[in-house]
Amino acid sequence: MTTAFYPGSFDPLTNGHLDVLLQALNVADRLIVGIGTHPGKAPLFSYAERAELIRRSLAAALPERGGDIAVVAFDGLAVDAAREAGARLLVRGLRDGSDLDYEMQMAGMNQQLAPDIQTIFLPAGTASRPITATLVRQIASMGGDVRAFVPTVVLDALKTKLEQ
Repeated sequence: MTTAFYPGSFDPLTNGHLDVLLQALNVADRLIVGIGTHPGKAPLFSYAERAELIRRSLAAALPERGGDIAVVAFDGLAVDAAREAGARLLVRGLRDGSDLDYEMQMAGMNQQLAPDIQTIFLPAGTASRPITATLVRQIASMGGDVRAFVPTVVLDALKTKLEQ
């Protein structure tokens, strides 16, 4: 059984993240989504909120794979968290060439740190290439319509969060 680890902040989960998550489930039997936490940063959504949004979005997209997905928090190196989760694959999404340059550097460093874990790159679909969580947060906070960029459950959570 192949386990993959997909790390990120997912604040919030975007359609680009979801695209990569769904692709990862085509490659791996089991997928661990690692939500990176940092005590010095103040995310829009708490870890628990992000984990629930990921679970609900994946359940809506692939209800039959619910048992193959777990969400965990981590606060150190992604390769260490992947190893702790029993993953042999580290999933990274690519939107464009600049992502590739950065991710290649990270993959090289991760290979040195954890030669037993293989990094795989999954390309974002055409529709999700321009999407970033940062832009989604900015657009939503200024009252913009982000429904094309996030799953429905995330859209509803954003509306609720930003009305508070």
